[in-house]
Amino acid sequence: MSKINVLGVDISKSTFDVALLLEGKVKTKKFDNKIKGFSELVEWLKKKETDLHVCMEATGTYGEALATYLFDVGYTISVVNPAQIKGFSQSELSRNKTDRADAKLIARYCLALNPKPWAPKPPHVRELQAWVRRLEALQSMYFQENNRLEISSDNVRASIEKMIKKLIEEIEEVKKKIHDHIEQYPDLRTKSNLLETIPGVGEATIAQVLAFIGNVEDFKSAKQLAAFVGLNPKQHQSGTSVRGRTRLSKIGNSNLRKAFYMPAVVAKRHNPTIKKFCDRLKKAEKPTMLIIGAAMRKLVHIIYGVLKSGKPFDANLGTV
Repeated sequence: MSKINVLGVDISKSTFDVALLLEGKVKTKKFDNKIKGFSELVEWLKKKETDLHVCMEATGTYGEALATYLFDVGYTISVVNPAQIKGFSQSELSRNKTDRADAKLIARYCLALNPKPWAPKPPHVRELQAWVRRLEALQSMYFQENNRLEISSDNVRASIEKMIKKLIEEIEEVKKKIHDHIEQYPDLRTKSNLLETIPGVGEATIAQVLAFIGNVEDFKSAKQLAAFVGLNPKQHQSGTSVRGRTRLSKIGNSNLRKAFYMPAVVAKRHNPTIKKFCDRLKKAEKPTMLIIGAAMRKLVHIIYGVLKSGKPFDANLGTV
């Protein structure tokens, strides 16, 4: 049964809006999306109600810190897929689209559907997430500096080259820290060793999987995991006349989804299971990007099967 009192949270990069439903009455407020804002929210809630079910959308890094903070304080937290909120909004025929209105919508969703509680990843996995995100940031800066180098004038070229050299050194250092961190913890090391047996899966992909997928037991099936990443197919069809091209839903963890692109391209050539699968699609004259998307999804299925079974990849066995 749903709790009577719920808090809907709409997160953005700099701020977050909340809508507190107390026995049918709504109170709203905006806070800064940083530690000071988190503590101000808790103080505001203490004056009104402490027994709450808090609900927010899964928005990656923007909301994770707040969710963890409120969990540590003792609140029940639910972090739900934005597609679920969107579907609920459509069922209500909601038309307003503001941060405050979205917070109210999330609160009503929580009250009506009582989503399952969320818990943060263990501290050592959260640390791995931080290192993986740091690596992504450094690599992004490296590509930006390389692009600047191509169009730079001679008087700034030396400065850019100096920065690129520093970034390369830091990238290698962070990669080593990620490797050492994985080796330090038995659960991460065991999963890493299993993932290494899958052709097409390298260190970068392994780090992403361990950091942001974590325990596959949290997913009921490989299809559910693929949906979490945003690799489930989305069909566009209406009646007998409208038959659009099937595409990836792209509702899920966008960074994780991007991390599977190059591994899928490699696996398309070197992973016997995925190569055979893609060859069938190519023979059926499917578009190249559709084949790559299918390869990404198949790779996720294989990862799920290997981690779920605790056994190395075997091309002679079917995947889950």
